[in-house]
Amino acid sequence: MKTQSSAIAPTRIAVSGRPPASLGTLQAALGVIAFSLTFPATAWGLEGFGPWSLVAVRSVLAALIAGGCLLALRVPLPAREHWAGLTVVAAGVVLGFPLLTTLALETSTTAHAAVVVGLLPLTTALMSALRMGTRPSRTFWVAALAGAVAVLAFTVQQSGGALSRADLYLFAALLVCAAGYTEGGRLARLMPGWHVIGWALALCLPLTVPLAAVALSYEPVQLTFHSVAGVLWVAAGSQFLGLVVWYRGMAAVGVPKASQLQLAQPLLTLVWSVLLLGEHLTVAAPLTAAAVLVCIAVTQRSRG
Repeated sequence: MKTQSSAIAPTRIAVSGRPPASLGTLQAALGVIAFSLTFPATAWGLEGFGPWSLVAVRSVLAALIAGGCLLALRVPLPAREHWAGLTVVAAGVVLGFPLLTTLALETSTTAHAAVVVGLLPLTTALMSALRMGTRPSRTFWVAALAGAVAVLAFTVQQSGGALSRADLYLFAALLVCAAGYTEGGRLARLMPGWHVIGWALALCLPLTVPLAAVALSYEPVQLTFHSVAGVLWVAAGSQFLGLVVWYRGMAAVGVPKASQLQLAQPLLTLVWSVLLLGEHLTVAAPLTAAAVLVCIAVTQRSRG
């Protein structure tokens, strides 16, 4: 008698939402490209908005996009134990980093601000080691440090190396963003990456909506193509879509390795600054780019 076991045998279904490593690297790289446009777009936004208005409006717009997606797909609320981590993401990525870098860009060039993203991969890897107990290899750390030094030397040389109040904003932004990236990368292993940034944005709405109302009433607004395009990009591109693919990438390949892809971000930012803001690059750019790419290759192949 013929059995029906083969007919009723359950199909094997992948239950993990974590993408494969190759796709994770691609997603993290797309996030870096999105982030590389953040400083030039912020500079555009500051042409028509004040710093507080710009940060509040970008956060509200990003939250509306994320909230609409969460509602449309009927995503349930995160578990209670995840809200503390989401608060860290919100404080570091949604509020802290955008506000501090925007305040810095009032008096600093985008080239000088690129120092913060040059140091961010190493800071994120260090924070990940402290928070998540990761132990990258010695080769990883040597390559990461070499890449960070190369980027730092290049960006400081571009900006003249002078310290100012803007530098304090940038170094503070570096710390809060690294904390947000680390916690977001951890949570992205437990829930889809876009849920992480979506709920972090929604968590900030009770603060960002009144902040936007107050800031817009005190800071003059001039709607131009640049200012509107800048706000739209930092809201939809940098604050939501970029973080969606970034957190998914970190969940797939790990926080330390994904963070090293950001070593290329300052150089990409400088390219966009030339194309969008009319800034000038020196001959040091391709040399630094080659050194950074070598460091990225080493960190991606090293095993922790």
